Amino acid sequence: MDYFSNITQNTFHLLLESSVYVIFGLIISGLMRIFLSPASVAKHLGKGRFISVFKAAFLGIPLPLCSCGVLPAAVSLKKQGANNGATAAFLISTPESGIDSIAITYALLDPVMTIARPIVAFFSAITAGISENLFHKQNDQERVHPNLICPIDGCCDGQDCSPKEHRRHHSFLEKIKTGLIYAFTDVWGDIASWFAVGLLLAGMITTFIPDEAISRYLGGGLPSMLIMLAVGIPLYICATASTPIAAALILKGVSPGAALVFLLAGPATNVTSITVLLGILGKRATAIYLTTIALSAVMFGLILDQFYALSGLSAKAVVGQAAEFMPYWAKWTGAVILLLLSVKPIFRSIQAGFKSKVTGRQASLNKSISPDPFKAITCDSPNCSCSPDPVHK
Repeated sequence: MDYFSNITQNTFHLLLESSVYVIFGLIISGLMRIFLSPASVAKHLGKGRFISVFKAAFLGIPLPLCSCGVLPAAVSLKKQGANNGATAAFLISTPESGIDSIAITYALLDPVMTIARPIVAFFSAITAGISENLFHKQNDQERVHPNLICPIDGCCDGQDCSPKEHRRHHSFLEKIKTGLIYAFTDVWGDIASWFAVGLLLAGMITTFIPDEAISRYLGGGLPSMLIMLAVGIPLYICATASTPIAAALILKGVSPGAALVFLLAGPATNVTSITVLLGILGKRATAIYLTTIALSAVMFGLILDQFYALSGLSAKAVVGQAAEFMPYWAKWTGAVILLLLSVKPIFRSIQAGFKSKVTGRQASLNKSISPDPFKAITCDSPNCSCSPDPVHK
């Protein structure tokens, strides 16, 4: 009972510390959806081996899409004409950062990690993208057809009315309202379940794992980076959900560099995304994608540990200090809002998981039953007087 109480307290404490920053990130993400739609900038990502990659990596940094949400967006970019390098760059920079995850990184970790996270994500993205475009000859003559449909209510398709005319169709307040609805429904709906899992895992880490064990194996150095890399690559977790886990690990003694490896590898890679990448980019691009993430994460993790050591900073000492400036009433208000917003998406996730299990069991049961058991035993004896193709009862 004490363990359950401690896990609950530690989990809720992390929710309080991060709630306001998550809401801030969601609001920004909703406004970006209206004023800077990813689909509307796809036309810039189809030409050029270098400039398209820089654009894709730069645009992916603030977008609030996790490892699951970025896949359909990347597929859309690819279909609209984005080259392999730009698509790979977008796939790396987007889930590794985002306005929401940057905000929660500042709340739960420290300013150094807040700056390092998007910078390393950008470097990893452009390295992978340029490498892919150098190995793969692109077709600069390929025409791009970006999706210009109005993101508010679909009133324009972007072809029959000019942008100047379309700007008069919706007021500024309408755009703000639509952006907020999108942020607190679609965006939060995509990450609510994973964020809850991340908080719960962080609470369990804080409760169960001894500080001595963490410090011994993950206190710094190349072995620590490789362990975190092995944990992060197959794990299915978004950038926002990985942050409280990283905070809990640092408080237990994990080096900031090892935590950075987890923050980069976890959101950008998982078994599901790798299989999708093989389909849309191919084996070579997927290999470049994974290799770049692994090498960049480990290299910058080692550099980050050296920075903390030379500057005399302690990541463990400053974790979560940014959240201390937030009034207590604001933390509680933010936590209550997030809890209310999370009820529906979490319930849907549980319901979908339950239906998936029931469907899988039913499929297995159907396979175990012969489709026509009466044809299992036939009479092929020459002395049998049954009708052609008879069946013994």
